[in-house]
Amino acid sequence: MLFNSYLFIFTFLPLTFFLYFFLLEKRLIVGAKGLLIFGSLFFYSWWDIAYLPLILSSMLFNYMVGNSLNENFKKVKIHKKSLLIFGIIGNISLLGYFKYTDFLIENFNFAFDGSVPLLHLALPLAISFFTFQQIAYLVDSYRRETAEYDFLNYALFVTFFPQLIAGPIVHHSEMMPQFASKWNLVKKYKNIALGIFIFSMGLFKKVVIADTFAVWATKGFDTLEILTFVEAWVTSLSYTFQLYFDFSGYTDMAIGTALLFNIKLPINFNSPYKALDIQDFWRRWHITLSRFLRDYIYIPLGGNRKGSLRTYVNLMATFILGGIWHGAGWTFVFWGFLHGLALVIHRLWESLGFTMPKFLAWFITFNFINIAWVFFRAKEWSDATKVLKGMFLTTPELATKLSVLSSKEPSEKLYIFLSLALIISLFIPNSMQWRVSFKGTTRYMVVTAVTLLFSMYFMHRPTEFLYFNF
Repeated sequence: MLFNSYLFIFTFLPLTFFLYFFLLEKRLIVGAKGLLIFGSLFFYSWWDIAYLPLILSSMLFNYMVGNSLNENFKKVKIHKKSLLIFGIIGNISLLGYFKYTDFLIENFNFAFDGSVPLLHLALPLAISFFTFQQIAYLVDSYRRETAEYDFLNYALFVTFFPQLIAGPIVHHSEMMPQFASKWNLVKKYKNIALGIFIFSMGLFKKVVIADTFAVWATKGFDTLEILTFVEAWVTSLSYTFQLYFDFSGYTDMAIGTALLFNIKLPINFNSPYKALDIQDFWRRWHITLSRFLRDYIYIPLGGNRKGSLRTYVNLMATFILGGIWHGAGWTFVFWGFLHGLALVIHRLWESLGFTMPKFLAWFITFNFINIAWVFFRAKEWSDATKVLKGMFLTTPELATKLSVLSSKEPSEKLYIFLSLALIISLFIPNSMQWRVSFKGTTRYMVVTAVTLLFSMYFMHRPTEFLYFNF
């Protein structure tokens, strides 16, 4: 079930909302939590019910291990660090089996001229997100930073449907105090108005902007065999903005939906294309994933505490693992490598005391990100090289000849869309800035209504959330 579907907006969400607060009004708190868990599992199962036992088993496994790490089960006599390692290996094994088995088999066959058949496993929905979230829970439990021994509450923490499918990746300490707060057990009309407002902005970003760019990005990467200079740059920029508004739109809809239930999800997106360097970009893009990579990979590896060389190695390792997390393919590994390398160069640049004008810093950062996204989007190396050849190796003469042969040159409408997308990305306040300044005035209500109606007009088009693939 997609956020940008009539079924979700007009049936699932309002029904869950009203039943939840009806039960709370009757002081049936356990029943209300149970309803949210049931609704969240129904939301998850709508995609493919076959994987419902998978998430349930994962939750039960991590709940048991987490409780043992918290020393709630006194009878468990095992070294805590060994138990933590066992829990992490269990989670990574589950993720690895479904996400990386075929990738490993392909590389084994290539390296040893083997003929091991592929398993063609379907990737369970949201497995990367709920696995990382539960690994964080286990580590926090090991550090004695959690104190949740009730399976109902733990299940709610994992399955809460606004953030279940594609994040934000939340911490136990961020969520459970909110569900336990008596102040959050009654409807708050300001939160409802703000939630609908933010949801409407996210819906607009997704169905109007991202899905428009998706058409040309897909055509350039997957359909056209040769790209002219203009086509290649339009293809790469289309995907750059498709991904931006797709993920930003999803995050807005998740945050807005959670606010209806008085739950504030962490900020996950903060105008990343405004970044003046690659480190600033990762402080703005997929903030909760960056936090996870920093707290549970980079810092445990030693962070920047063991000298410059070790810091550079830790950065490279962290971002290569981040690339692998996004997908089972060498293009994802290379994308992670590029970002790790860029962060190393940035550290060296800063250590030497070099500076550059802000516009040049932004221009270099934005174009690096745009070029790196080519590998992130490409299904095969040939798709990436096709786009990059068009961007950098097409001579003006060849570009002119190809444009004459091509009847699918980008339209003026798309150029306008690209310009508007850049303006929105750089100069318009983002959703979280609107959240701070929001007031339940008539003006905001009119903007919300117009945005929703305009978005729903476009909801008939084919759509998908890109981050469902990761």
